Parts: sequence; C-alpha cells; structure tokens
Amino acid sequence: MADLPKAAVVRLAKKAGADRVGEDAADALVAKAEAYIEEIAKQAFELAQHAGRKTIKAEDIDLATKE
Repeated sequence: MADLPKAAVVRLAKKAGADRVGEDAADALVAKAEAYIEEIAKQAFELAQHAGRKTIKAEDIDLATKE
C-alpha cells in the first residue's frame, strides 16, 4: 500500500503541465516518488548517525540530495 496519496501526486503532475494523468501513470509516479524519498531518507539518516544524532535535520536532507 502506498504511503503517498495518489491525488497529491496527480496534482503535482498537473502543476508541472500535464492536462490529464492516467491511473497507471499516477501509480508509477507514486512508486517512483516513494522509492526516491526512501533513498534520500536512508542517506540522511546515515548522515545524522555520523553526526551523533538520531534526528534527521534539513541539513542532512540537503547533503543527501547534493550527490
């Protein structure tokens, strides 16, 4: 089960210029977005641990996405 709401992802696709978003495209966008977010979160958590913290901060997200 997806954690991201499909409607929110469809809104983002429409904001990016899409007139219509098919059901299969919405499902694919949700899956790809969740995988991307999970990878960033893992990297950010490793950075937080390296800094001796349990809490992920915005700076960890920034560093994780610079690659």
